[in-house]
Amino acid sequence: MTETGLEPEALPADPAPVAPERDLFSKFDALIAEREALLGTGVRDPFGIVMEEVRSPTEAVIKGRETILLGTYNYMGMTFDADVIAAGKQALDRFGSGTNGSRMLNGTFRDHVDAEDALREFYAADHAMVFSTGYQANLGTISTIAAKGEYVILDADSHASIYDGCKMGDAEVVRFRHNSVEDLDKRLGRLPKDPGKLVVLEGVYSMLGDIAPLKEMVAIAKKHGCMVLVDEAHSMGFFGEHGRGVYEDQGLILGEDVDFIIGTFSKSVGTVGGFCVSNHPKFEAMRLACRPYIFTASLPPSVVATAATSIRKLMHADAKRAQLWSNARRLHANLRELGFTLGTQSADSAIIAVMCKDQERAVGIWQSLLEQGLYVNVARPPATPSGTFLLRCSLSAEHSDAQIDRITAMFADAGRATGEIN
Repeated sequence: MTETGLEPEALPADPAPVAPERDLFSKFDALIAEREALLGTGVRDPFGIVMEEVRSPTEAVIKGRETILLGTYNYMGMTFDADVIAAGKQALDRFGSGTNGSRMLNGTFRDHVDAEDALREFYAADHAMVFSTGYQANLGTISTIAAKGEYVILDADSHASIYDGCKMGDAEVVRFRHNSVEDLDKRLGRLPKDPGKLVVLEGVYSMLGDIAPLKEMVAIAKKHGCMVLVDEAHSMGFFGEHGRGVYEDQGLILGEDVDFIIGTFSKSVGTVGGFCVSNHPKFEAMRLACRPYIFTASLPPSVVATAATSIRKLMHADAKRAQLWSNARRLHANLRELGFTLGTQSADSAIIAVMCKDQERAVGIWQSLLEQGLYVNVARPPATPSGTFLLRCSLSAEHSDAQIDRITAMFADAGRATGEIN
């Protein structure tokens, strides 16, 4: 039809040839070939594991085999806490299985408000905002706070959700060398003074398990007039006097030194969801401007009910915190003594990274461990820096001394069988 839509168009007698259709998946050909080559060696798919049964925070059944879990983020072992489960069941019975709407419409139930109240109590914060995932917490907060014409300054090893939040917000992105206070200072010094700036840091970096020198970095950020956001996903619950994270452990204060704290429910809290807490007086405007908050269905009431109960119990979890640190230090020392190369010189966090020379070696050790009844994570680029392959171990407060001994023995057997250690 013509522009008017009233007269038929005359088709050309000799139409130009049409280019062959481009397969939009062709960009993944190299990745597909790499995966096929790996599986062709006979190893299991390390990224396709199915948990057939989960019996406790540290035990599951995989392919019919009883397996110790050392590859989850169940740091404080809250997934099977009796009070947490009871709260979820009660909310499920009372409010049903879902909300069928966003927080801006019909998706705010009693337990969403209660979870935000629990977060304000936990962090001694003025404001708390719950997102449907931890990924969305970073995506929404960063993209809303830092927009076009402003700057986000971030560690080169930042989590994908941080990078994606930068892209969505269209702010100018400036990266500095991982954990380098000097490089942060240098790069901030080169930026124009007038535009707004947000420095984004992480308490614990999830691949190597190393911690940031937050105190020094925040001092640099404030010297240059920046706001500061700290992602404490992998430290909430067991760093600091109250379990608030690395920022608390290093003596920083929300509202004075740090402007925003991002966290997740999927790690120490033991369920799913994300959040941002702040003392900024205008923070509630986020609910009117943050697209990943406005245009996403809210969490089921059973999920936020478990989160609220877990968060309040974490306020008084001193014994669990002590046990988690004991477990992490013990396994770290054991693996170093065996001769493995680890991502950190000491147990800086509940994550222990076993470094491998290449993907084949990493998957070989991983499979040997799985066949013995131990599950860990294989991590590779782009989750890790280019050329870095590792096995990531995540300790829980619920791992027993006997399990730590078994884990050590299984690593010894796998390391020797693959030639990783002598």
